Amino acid sequence: MQDRHYTRAANLPEILKQRIVVLDGAMGTMIQRYKLTEADYRGERFSQHHIDVKGNNELLLLTRPDVISAIHEQYLEAGADIIETNTFGATTVAQDDYEMGELAAEMNLVAAQLARAACDKYSAPDKPRFVAGAIGPTPKTASISPNVNDPGERNVSFEQLRVAYYEQAEALLNGGVDVFLVETIFDTLNAKAALFALEELFENTDERIPVMISGTVTDASGRILSGQTVEAFWYSLRHAKPLLFGLNCALGAELMRPYIAELAKICDCAISCYPNAGLPNPMSDTGFDETPLITAGYLKDFAQSGLVNLVGGCCGTTPDHIAAIAQAVSDQTPRALPHEHCHH
Repeated sequence: MQDRHYTRAANLPEILKQRIVVLDGAMGTMIQRYKLTEADYRGERFSQHHIDVKGNNELLLLTRPDVISAIHEQYLEAGADIIETNTFGATTVAQDDYEMGELAAEMNLVAAQLARAACDKYSAPDKPRFVAGAIGPTPKTASISPNVNDPGERNVSFEQLRVAYYEQAEALLNGGVDVFLVETIFDTLNAKAALFALEELFENTDERIPVMISGTVTDASGRILSGQTVEAFWYSLRHAKPLLFGLNCALGAELMRPYIAELAKICDCAISCYPNAGLPNPMSDTGFDETPLITAGYLKDFAQSGLVNLVGGCCGTTPDHIAAIAQAVSDQTPRALPHEHCHH
């Protein structure tokens, strides 16, 4: 993988060899702490929008950028090396649910600028900080029918996804991201559309930045939603030559372990893992049941076992979780990358 000449984050491959890199935690969990109202989400600009927008977290980039910046800074303060833009749902495909598809490009640009400013504030020569442009799966799936009675039906095409992802990625790149993170993948075809769009963008701009790919295993069968095992998932996407490949979100670290171990055996790139804080628990503050020390303990075990190069948190994790995780892996050796295979 070392044959890539990255135009941004060129030092990241080397850092991944030296230590375990820390990603930030949940954005949604943190936004909930601010107890924002429908009016907060709307601001002045969207006060007349004809449908409810509370819960459209990407809209806050335009109406409450102060909240998003504050969350980024809390994660950087906690020790995150990489923070994600608040753009999980910032595609036309996802924003169409709120009839705000035309705002997607602006959302991505602003998101990248806010995260960039936060990183620049916290970067130090011995601890550079990186912005990952977050590219989510969209609420639609290109390879599964939304209609149980018609398995051939599709509610989105590869081409629609490609166009939406290209628009998102272009705006993120213009806003200053260092890395692209195609995350929480539950449908490999959606991911292929995103990766195709990224490749196209790199060709059109003469930029090439590291790509991270992260899937999600949604149940104990060890398959992603569109039916692949994690091994098949890797083989179907390895052509994108990601800098990092791994899993995030569902199940929590404990249940994710066998799948991360499997990827660690077969992937010829760095491995990432950023789980939820255990399983959902409506009684807890964050909506998930693991305290920072519990989540950090699992990830420390992954590190000690030589399975990971990057760790962080997904749903239910907070800056306290990230601080505990950063502390837990600070003295651990990253997983050794397999010797370069000559498959270029």
